[in-house]
Amino acid sequence: MTEQLIISQTILDEACNELHTIRDFIRFTVSMLRAHEVSLGQGTDDAFAEASALVLQSLSLSWTADEQILDSRLLSSERRVVVDLLAQRINERKPLAYLLNVAYFCDLPFYVDERVLIPRSPIAELIKQQFAPYFNAADIDPDLPEEQTNPHGLPWPRYPATPQHMLDLCTGSGCIAIALALHFEDVTVDAVDISRDALEVAAVNVAHHGVDSQVNLIESDLLAKIPPQQQYDLIVSNPPYVDAHDMAELPPEFEFEPELALAAGRDGLDIVRQILAQAADYLTDNGLLVVEVGNSAWALTQTFPEVEFYWLNFARGGSGVFALTAAQCRTYQQLFKAQQV
Repeated sequence: MTEQLIISQTILDEACNELHTIRDFIRFTVSMLRAHEVSLGQGTDDAFAEASALVLQSLSLSWTADEQILDSRLLSSERRVVVDLLAQRINERKPLAYLLNVAYFCDLPFYVDERVLIPRSPIAELIKQQFAPYFNAADIDPDLPEEQTNPHGLPWPRYPATPQHMLDLCTGSGCIAIALALHFEDVTVDAVDISRDALEVAAVNVAHHGVDSQVNLIESDLLAKIPPQQQYDLIVSNPPYVDAHDMAELPPEFEFEPELALAAGRDGLDIVRQILAQAADYLTDNGLLVVEVGNSAWALTQTFPEVEFYWLNFARGGSGVFALTAAQCRTYQQLFKAQQV
């Protein structure tokens, strides 16, 4: 790390002495994050969001706090807490979520540390809308335009389906599995991860959100310990998908995250190939597979040009998430198996 990227103690002391309100410190934090070229993208994607999270959460305040509170003056001890946290964020390049041990997904708080990936998947938008229209077509007004009834581009089912059993592969912190349990009534979710450390974090979050009766944590290398007779209406996964080139170019912040949760071989598809090869055996007849592949989307389409992936759209940003129906998974299963690592 070069010297110019270290925030000086002189600047921090000056901030403590001359800044007074929450608004002052948010503005100062934005300026410092930009001036010191801090990398974002691990829960927040712009400097204002990162600065607001850093200042407000260090003061035990919610992101949704009334705007009038921004002009509140801080105690000298509170000012020091804020600048000390900012110094850690800049000088160590440690992600804010790990400094605070909290990240938000589907507007829900989750405990996180270096044992798990920081939640940031656009799949959250799908969960909030219950994967419409695939799982709630009966509730959709047919007179509405398609961009409202099918904003993500998910396939329309031939008949309405009410999901009962779901699988979250590579669950990490458990955020996807827990959000599914909270957004669908009477659903059970199997949450699978190869990392025992990650499952320990997921267990903390399962207990915190009170979904012990709905979310079943399973230590397994993908589907290795799941019996084939176990059938799911939805299989969703945010697996490792970073290719070798991108792994070599990761900013320092991303090096705090477990490599096991990021790296996926030369083209980023080592794990995705395995999921595709096996998904057909675990989906119900009208089941759906949803997988995030991020920047490896191009490699996936080049590897399987015959497959018509549904590439999903997101109003709040994000890309590289595909869906396949159970029928598609079965049609192309032999093709997928031939490419399995």
